Amino acid sequence: MNTHDTPPSSAPAQAGLEAMGRGAWEQARCAFEHSLQADESPEVMFGLAIVLWWLGETRESVRYLEQAYAAFRRHSDPAQAASAALELCFLYHENLGNHAAAAGWVARAARLVDRFDLEPLRGRVSLIKACSCPDPDQREDLARQALRLAVVGGDRDLELCALSEIGAALIAKGRVDEGMPHVDEAMAGALAAEGQLDTVIVTACRMMESCDRCADSQRAVQWVRAMDRFIERYGCPYLNATCRAHYGGVLFASGDWQNAESELLEALKLSGDAMPALRGKALARLAELRLAQGRVEEAERLLAGFEDHEAAAPVCARIHLLRGRLALAVATIQRRLGVIGGEDRLEGAELLELLGEAEIGRGQAQVAAERGRKLGKLGDALGCRVMRARGERLQGSALASGTDARHHLDAAVSAFVSLGMPFEASRTRLLLAQALHEPDPEVAEAEVRAALVAFENLGAKGDARAAAALLREMENTMPEQTKDFLGLSQREAEILHLVAHGMSNKEIADRLTISKHTVHRHVSSVLSKLDLPSRAAAAAYAARHGIL
Repeated sequence: MNTHDTPPSSAPAQAGLEAMGRGAWEQARCAFEHSLQADESPEVMFGLAIVLWWLGETRESVRYLEQAYAAFRRHSDPAQAASAALELCFLYHENLGNHAAAAGWVARAARLVDRFDLEPLRGRVSLIKACSCPDPDQREDLARQALRLAVVGGDRDLELCALSEIGAALIAKGRVDEGMPHVDEAMAGALAAEGQLDTVIVTACRMMESCDRCADSQRAVQWVRAMDRFIERYGCPYLNATCRAHYGGVLFASGDWQNAESELLEALKLSGDAMPALRGKALARLAELRLAQGRVEEAERLLAGFEDHEAAAPVCARIHLLRGRLALAVATIQRRLGVIGGEDRLEGAELLELLGEAEIGRGQAQVAAERGRKLGKLGDALGCRVMRARGERLQGSALASGTDARHHLDAAVSAFVSLGMPFEASRTRLLLAQALHEPDPEVAEAEVRAALVAFENLGAKGDARAAAALLREMENTMPEQTKDFLGLSQREAEILHLVAHGMSNKEIADRLTISKHTVHRHVSSVLSKLDLPSRAAAAAYAARHGIL
């Protein structure tokens, strides 16, 4: 949305523009509405439409934009009419999911640009076409065309938005390492106030879309923190349901489930006036959260009628796996893989891991292990660390136990921890504990305890129950001499065990998902309780007492 193309036509209208510049959206609304009582100018309608969009009243925003467009045409102002048409395309596509109406408005804008030689707007037509293009190759071409026109015309807003579109298109094609620098550059320029408010909106949404696509929650969270001042002044920049759903997905992946739920519910609210397909993304993400919380029936209810939505496929497949419906899970996954064009796309990573889980359930462990190997290799080729982590986890899960299983699952735990994905890290720890139950029961117990704490903190009730059950089983089968560690707490015993295996404080902190300071405190307590002078002495003590 352009917040800088509305010339003042009266004192109230000027007051509205000044309020917009401060992010005082209600004040701006009152000023523009007051101005319209005396003068129904298209400029004021245009300004009011922008304010209503920031306030989340999309339908009213569209109504005033359409009125402004018609008035600009009557007043023979093709440039402003074309601007209004481009805004309408943006709203119909991004906020309402009405692609037919969006295509009609961008075509109308393009015709005006051609008929009246409106060269400053030609690049914006290319940008809007890129935003609404489903094909990533065409999207990149259109965005690069917009970038060339931006450089020639000295349009910084267009330049930054085009860079973000190029980056998003490259990432959609699986070229993560090439695309993400474009996204970062655009965000940096937008937040440095090189462009207008609408430029922050476009670049922030493309950043969130891109980070969500390749599960780079750390990067998204870092950018959200960098936007603190903007959000404090102007409000949340994710003003359409899809961006809000992406934001909620990132919060979910990073472990902030409380705020994730709030954002996903807001996404559902924003999608209330939209076409059903747009609502599906928010529903699928909320169902994913409910599933992680152990609320399976609620997840199923949320997806009723939306099972064929692109975002719903992984959630539906996981529900089928939980219910033991392996054939249905496989059919759901294969159908979606066919739609996205094969197994070499970023969107396929979670689906391929789920397909491997179904294969394990069918007794095809070797097939699943090979699938995991290919998935990890593809992740390396695409520069997608989460795809690599999923591949490692699938290989370890397929191998079930032994040195190789431990190697792959350890690698997956480390990868998910470094990605800032605590739920996935804990799910992997649980698999690792199961793999080590017999060959290394002490490490297995440490892993399951760490997973249990994380699940309880997150609110993952179903996984917490599974971890608690595994822990009870381990305690019942543990040799008697290992149940009492001479006055040490259970956590201290875990720390001693890991110290004895030569792990540093940082490695122990990563393994147990606690801080290095906490590890240091526990190590000091262990040395004090056992009257030992050093970590080396603690390792020797552990060896003598069979704690290794």
